[in-house]
Amino acid sequence: MKYEMPEINLKALFLGDKGENVDLFKELLLKMVDEHVGWRQNYMPQDLPVITPQDRSSKDFQETADHMRSVFNVLSSKLRTHSLPWHSAGRFWGHMNSETLMPAIIAYTAAMLWNGNNVAYESSPGTSQMEEEVGHEFAALMSYKKGESWGHICADGSIANIEGLWYARNMKSLPLAIKEVAPEFVEGKSEWELLNMSTEEILEILDQIPEQIDEIKTHSARSGKNLQKLGKWLIPQTKHYSWLKAADIIGVGLDCVEQIDVDDNYRMDITKLEEKIRDLAADQIPVLGVVGVIGTTEEGQVDRIDKMVELREKLAKEGIYFYLHVDAAYGGYARSIFLDENNEFIEWDQIDEVYAKHNIFTEKCEWLTRDVYESFKAMSQAETITIDPHKMGYIPYSAGGIVIKDIRMRDVISYFATYVFEKGADIPALLGAYILEGSKAGATAAAVWTAHKVLPLNVTGYGKLIGASIEGAYRFYDFLSNKEFKVGDKTIHVYPLTKPDFNMVDYVFNEEGNTDLEKMNKLNHDFFDQASYVKGGLCNNEFITSHTDFATPDYGNSPLPFVKSLGFSEGEWDREGKVTVLRACALSPYAHDKEVFEEYAVKLEKAIQCKLKTIYNETK
Repeated sequence: MKYEMPEINLKALFLGDKGENVDLFKELLLKMVDEHVGWRQNYMPQDLPVITPQDRSSKDFQETADHMRSVFNVLSSKLRTHSLPWHSAGRFWGHMNSETLMPAIIAYTAAMLWNGNNVAYESSPGTSQMEEEVGHEFAALMSYKKGESWGHICADGSIANIEGLWYARNMKSLPLAIKEVAPEFVEGKSEWELLNMSTEEILEILDQIPEQIDEIKTHSARSGKNLQKLGKWLIPQTKHYSWLKAADIIGVGLDCVEQIDVDDNYRMDITKLEEKIRDLAADQIPVLGVVGVIGTTEEGQVDRIDKMVELREKLAKEGIYFYLHVDAAYGGYARSIFLDENNEFIEWDQIDEVYAKHNIFTEKCEWLTRDVYESFKAMSQAETITIDPHKMGYIPYSAGGIVIKDIRMRDVISYFATYVFEKGADIPALLGAYILEGSKAGATAAAVWTAHKVLPLNVTGYGKLIGASIEGAYRFYDFLSNKEFKVGDKTIHVYPLTKPDFNMVDYVFNEEGNTDLEKMNKLNHDFFDQASYVKGGLCNNEFITSHTDFATPDYGNSPLPFVKSLGFSEGEWDREGKVTVLRACALSPYAHDKEVFEEYAVKLEKAIQCKLKTIYNETK
């Protein structure tokens, strides 16, 4: 019989803010430990135990065990004293820390007992197969074609971004290498034309000469040649800092990286992108690639991937082509809210009906716009995508990931170590040959695989969890909007930065009548001090948040419309050159519930009032 998925209840999937599900946690974990020990006992039962009863009753054995207990007492004390209370149902509105899925924690813990190393299949047949399966699930999440795409788990989004640039660099350099090794396949093409060949064109040539691929690769960017010819890597001002590290490590250099302005919604300005590409083309400088972000690190915003794809198609007709990478480290899992139970992307006019059917939101949510919808839909047109299970997958660190649209691209970056794997071997996963890392934890693969089985990557599973996070974010956004606090004779207003594209809520406090931007920035930095470990502490802090600066070196003048909307002059912006904002990743799987949020809203308002009072008393 086909197993029928139940209606998912999110409260069954987490340990609970007060450990309410600890009995279920212990039951499943103990079961996995017992079955692992049984497996050890059943392998070669004729072999007697090497740790005897006499060993265990000896004085030094007992003293060693007591020594371990003492160390664990200290560890527990340190963790309880110095850890963030991200588990709270409604008090933690800060960094990207959150409850993690109980099934993922148990799977990770259990799989560590099996000590799988997913670099090579022979070291970890079980978890290597799981990772292979997870990679295909990543690809299905992005609506890549089944059997033609691929993906894998890596340590984090930074590693995935490095791999994305690695793919782009090697792909861009291949036509120059083909001209050296098999010139008849690119005959008549100028260097400019070679550097603007599409990924599909290049792969089709390689399909015709498989026996020469290794030689072509030796003449590619891998050799260190032609790196300066490959052009510019264009990223939005809202980029993650890992792109600078990637350009450094991959060898194209920081001079290759150029920022494109973002608009006042903190999305890449597509008009500015086109202008930059055309200016470069006029100087015969190609574009190595463009990065669009789904879920920016500081703002949670969603770049217009659909407009990037349209621009690429438009420019391709003029002989200009760029590789497209989507950095969806934060927002990648959110694509599950757009896939129906058959993993098909939901049509725009059916969204509300599907969401109602699967109880995605508890009330009408004003989140989804056509811009956001089309951006997520267009992700399927990117060559590579970064996706992090340890962010919106609610899976323990470290679990990043990358998805490749065309599996043939793997051969462009592959290496083979004969002692680990044999080229052409008929086994499910040659992971180590195609990835940046070497040894890697099978436990991570088990955690991600288990999470995906409990929560399918569509509206029946992860879509519900993503929906809860978004709805919680909008409850917090609405809570902050038009909020004011009285401190003595002062009135302090709260202003959200922008309507969230996803589940990040940025906001500022400003004193009524204040037109000194430096003073407002200090107020918000002082508030962060109180609402963090800096001055507020951890265990007894009733409201915790995060903060960041939007400064001109990174953001240009994109924050200016927001700053002016608060009553500050352009001269104030020019003088101060930054705006300090408070930042909340709304990751609680509980705060979407209206009753839960309203209960905590009273506590949050009281805590904010108390912190503001402390700040103003300190400044007297």
